[in-house]
Formats: sequence, structure tokens, C-alpha cells
Amino acid sequence: GRAPAGEGRRRWGVPVLLVAYMGYVGLGAGVLQALERPAEVRAAQQLLQQHWELLANHTCLQPPALQRLIQGIIQAYKSGITLQGNSTSLGRWDFSGSFFFSISAITTIGYGNLSPSTAAGRIFCILFALFGIPLNLVLLNEIGQLMLLGVQHCAHYLEEVFHWQKKASLLIKTCALVTGLLLFLLLPPLLFFDKEGWSYEEGFYYSFITLSTIGFGDYVIGMNPDRTYPGWYKNVISLWILFGMAWLALIIKFCINFLESSSDFCQCNKKNFFFFSTSWKPEKED
Repeated sequence: GRAPAGEGRRRWGVPVLLVAYMGYVGLGAGVLQALERPAEVRAAQQLLQQHWELLANHTCLQPPALQRLIQGIIQAYKSGITLQGNSTSLGRWDFSGSFFFSISAITTIGYGNLSPSTAAGRIFCILFALFGIPLNLVLLNEIGQLMLLGVQHCAHYLEEVFHWQKKASLLIKTCALVTGLLLFLLLPPLLFFDKEGWSYEEGFYYSFITLSTIGFGDYVIGMNPDRTYPGWYKNVISLWILFGMAWLALIIKFCINFLESSSDFCQCNKKNFFFFSTSWKPEKED
């Protein structure tokens, strides 16, 4: 017997999607290499030049000792410790810092700028994430459903009051999209400009990279030892991350549904065209 239509479409759909996926990733790799590779080479050359200038200007320094100092500074920075004159700065593992790290762990953002350095801390992190990630997914789903329910209630209310049909749903969805863009992507960079000293572009970049759970770790809030942060700052950002991720997940879900419906529409048109072309025959002239 013939395979079901859905099974056949899925069988051919996976290779096509895989080719498109790899092509898209390859395109991204090529563009990023062209944009970022020259800057990486310049930074490496500048670092090497500074290294040799330091050794030339301070002949008492031995290369092995300097290398050990550099490695110690790098390791200390990874642990959240920075030099400030003759003292060091702490604070990444206070309660607010630990709370923010916990959020970044169970949301799978994983900035990578901070990680447990003790064996006990690593083991606890594994167990904490093992149960925390499913809990986070459930919470995000509930928040997303609550947002969607609010949008549907508003659309239903407008339909009853103003007797709108499709216009009400479109208007409410547009308002929800614009409100989400303002609250989660467009306005937060202004807060980061004030508290972190980032440009608007850097703040917008951090917002999207965080809410999409990419989490490169090149920009992380509350990590500048030269700035003083209010106590509420990281807690508010943690809430912003939760609700922002739920909102962005809804937007991505709408995009996926749109792409799937477009794919189904194309498949339907192909089937209709095939049926028409095989079933239609020109009438013979007498």
C-alpha cells in the first residue's frame, strides 16, 4: 500500500530542512568570519606587541614569571575577582549574584563568564539544573499561556463592544507585539545605558542574546567592578528575563506556525496542480 501523504511529506521534508539548515549555518559562518576574523588578528597582534614591549621596558621580568602572572589574572577573572589598586573586588557570589547565576543556569542561558570552582559547587549545579530546567520550562509555558489568554480576552472584549471580527484580533496581536518589543527589547537598553554604561546598540544586542538563551557572555549585567549597582537591579533583570523569554517564545511559536501553515499551503497547491494536470485531458475534435 501507499504511504500516508503526511509520512511522505515528512520523509522528504527532513532532508530539505537539513540542507536549508546547514546552508543557513554556513552562510552565518562565512559572514561572521569575514566580519570578525580581521579584528581577532589585530587584537592578537596588539597583545603580542604589548607583551614584548613590557619585557623590553622591564628587563628584570622573566617571560615564565610574566606568563604565570597573566594566567593567574585570567583565572581570577573567571572566578569573578578583579584587581583594584592594591585590593581585590568580590561580589559575584553574594546572594544577588548567586541568584542571577541560578536564573541563568535553569533558563539555559549559560553566559559562561561565571561558573562554580569547587567540586561540591559543580555537583550541586548539575542536580540544581537537572530539576530546575524542567521547572523553568513549565513556568515559561504557563506565563506564555497567560499572556496568550490575556490577548484573546482583549480581542473577545473588543469584538463584543465594537462588533469587530478579524480587525479586533489583528489589532490586539499588533498591540501585544509592540508592547512586548517595548518592554523586553527597546526600553531595557536605556536601563543598561544608565547602569552599565553600554551604548543602545550594545544593550539591544544583550537583550536579544539573553532572551533567546544564546548567552554568549560577552555582555553580562552587574559585572563592572568600577560601578555600584542597586540591590534591586539583578532581581528586576531576573524577572525581565523570565517574562521576556516567555514573550519571545510566543513570537517564535507564531513564526513556526506561520511557516508550517505556509508549507502545508504549498503542499496543497502542489497536490491540486498535480491532480489537475493528470486528470485534465483535451477533448478530441470530431
